[in-house]
Amino acid sequence: MPKPKVLLVDDDKLTLRLLGEMCRDAGYTTMEAACGTDAVRLAHEESPDIILLDLQLPDESGLEIFAQLKNSGCPASVIMMTDDPQIAEFKAAVQGGVYDFVGKPINVEEVGITIGNALEASRLRQEVEHLRHEVRRRTAYREVIGTSEKMMKLMDFVHKVAKSEATTILIQGESGTGKDLIAKSIHFDSRRENCPFVAINCSAIPENLIEAELFGHERGAFTDAKAMKRGLFEAADGGTLFLDEVGELSPMFQAKLLRVLEDQGVRRVGSLREIQVDVRVIAASNRDLAKAVQEGYFRQDLYYRLAIISIFIPPLREHKEDIPALVDFFVSLYNRKFRKSVTGISDQAMKLLMAHDWPGNVRELRNAMERAMILEEGKMLRADYLPIASSNLQMTPRLSDGPLAPLPVRGLAHAGRVIPSLAIPEGGTSLEDVERSLVELALQKANGNQAQAAQLLDIGRDALRYKMKKFGLMPPELEKSAGAGG
Repeated sequence: MPKPKVLLVDDDKLTLRLLGEMCRDAGYTTMEAACGTDAVRLAHEESPDIILLDLQLPDESGLEIFAQLKNSGCPASVIMMTDDPQIAEFKAAVQGGVYDFVGKPINVEEVGITIGNALEASRLRQEVEHLRHEVRRRTAYREVIGTSEKMMKLMDFVHKVAKSEATTILIQGESGTGKDLIAKSIHFDSRRENCPFVAINCSAIPENLIEAELFGHERGAFTDAKAMKRGLFEAADGGTLFLDEVGELSPMFQAKLLRVLEDQGVRRVGSLREIQVDVRVIAASNRDLAKAVQEGYFRQDLYYRLAIISIFIPPLREHKEDIPALVDFFVSLYNRKFRKSVTGISDQAMKLLMAHDWPGNVRELRNAMERAMILEEGKMLRADYLPIASSNLQMTPRLSDGPLAPLPVRGLAHAGRVIPSLAIPEGGTSLEDVERSLVELALQKANGNQAQAAQLLDIGRDALRYKMKKFGLMPPELEKSAGAGG
């Protein structure tokens, strides 16, 4: 195990000698600096664990040096030394991160105890961070449930890709198959796991803002650019950038993205300087991008760049043997979340789940299980609470509604169109509930594709997004992205 490193910063040679002897006797490696400039340089070059920093230095104050170290991301614990009797004022001034203060003249025993405590606190922080990463990594894999031959082969391939040095990966599959979970699995199983995982839904950002969002912008680059902003490529430096629904990018921006992937460098909007980044880009799409290339909607050169490593996630209907394992996982998940004690699922409910085609894939199954678990009060999950549509379009009841009454309304003509079959709950329903259910069903039928869902409802995409927000149907990641996009 390597010895802890301690950087000693003081312009008094006697103090440096005293502290150096004490630290070396305790088994620490020491470095010494007599001014702030040398302290900052050594902190960056040597990556010390602890910095003993005098408050009064010949070139800059200890507070100024501390601010520089903090802004540069130096992870060392800083202990400040001062002979000022008003030490409480300094404690209040730098509550943002100084580990502790010690008085001067130096009390060797006090300093030794303080350094030991700082090292122990740092060790505990590292352990907690390691456990957090481990939980995220394991959670990403755990949610990709499957023991079928298809899923086992898929996850073996995902593991191999994660360990590779591939910088671009393309994940394709229908909406709801878990492309984001596969992307997270790749990240947290790679050497980049301790670096950022940054995700963006390309279809949720307006075309005129996508460049600034991904590449960043300089102050004054456009009307609302009141301050410099780093883009998501810079934010993901060293880690992974997940571009969900990459097929929705405009042809003009596709060319800019290709240049960044080729050069591994970005230019902020309004800047001529290129910033080098080390980012693994994982792109995902529920569209067949090869077909989109043939139809002229997606650049061929960008497709070939992204698809160097290509992963296809099969729809749930092609590996239904994994449904029981997924059901067990969701029962366990929602037992914890909703403080339930459901022990299993009835045979009738399982038959219903196995017979369904799951056009919305695992996401649809998850939503169905969440609803059923909310409503179930017994020990066994019953079929009564599974909101699975029949072959005809059927209204799913709200939580306050009773069982659906068999009162179909069929074949009504309106403006040359035929209204699909509907069922009205026995106690009636509100027009708003009907509208919400139709939006839900359109999104389900379109596999989450908003443009297709808007077409099915004969409304514009903006109108659909308004209704999705109104009824709480906008996924959290899209809600956040849409908010960021203005």
